[in-house]
Amino acid sequence: MIFAFVTLVLVTAANAQFKCPPKDGQYEDSRQCDKFYQCDDGIAVEKLCPDGLVFDPLIRKINKCDQPFNVDCGDRTDLQPPKPNNFCPRRNGFFAHPDPAVCNKFYNCIEGEHTEITCTAGLHFDEFTGTCVWPDAAGRQGCNKDVTNKLKDGFECPKEGQTDANGQLVVHPKYAHPTDCQRFYVCLNGQEPRDLGCQVGEVYNEETQRCDAPENVPGCEDWYKDEPTAAKPSKKVKRSA
Repeated sequence: MIFAFVTLVLVTAANAQFKCPPKDGQYEDSRQCDKFYQCDDGIAVEKLCPDGLVFDPLIRKINKCDQPFNVDCGDRTDLQPPKPNNFCPRRNGFFAHPDPAVCNKFYNCIEGEHTEITCTAGLHFDEFTGTCVWPDAAGRQGCNKDVTNKLKDGFECPKEGQTDANGQLVVHPKYAHPTDCQRFYVCLNGQEPRDLGCQVGEVYNEETQRCDAPENVPGCEDWYKDEPTAAKPSKKVKRSA
């Protein structure tokens, strides 16, 4: 009973240090970014965001706790003690892989439950923004090479990239196979090569960057002449009513 009374006195004293504004609502603590006060009828109740989240007084939502990279804490640098486990440094948030050499994977932690996510090919996880970005933007050191940038047949994505008709850099450029009319390459984010192919009966048209009928691609007109059973591309037929 005495312990409960002392606890109540301490909580009351802590809340008494914060003076509620005239308007009811939620207000940030002056020093701790994940602490806030719920004010009702001039009475302040101290609260904490879930571990890993911080309080954003500017957000127009009932729940004002958000990811740290979305909130400017300013001088509110203190935080509650973390509650880590094997994968999550805090119970909530986006965190880099524990192996500093693995830069293309990260963990999304929700109440201590983690999900491993792999960035799009060629990108690295940036903990300051909680997103995957180009390696030079992430600025991480000691990263392993995340992908093999050469296919078995020796193809590598050209370093100079590829531009469209407007002079803009193509994000996932395509390239014709040098000897196989049916096959072509795609360079994911301009860096990671993939060997793909058109369906039987079609060939790759480098001019349109699409699979097309052989007669529309110079040099590939007779690609299927020795395969009489090759299925030709199906054409949509408008049915009569």
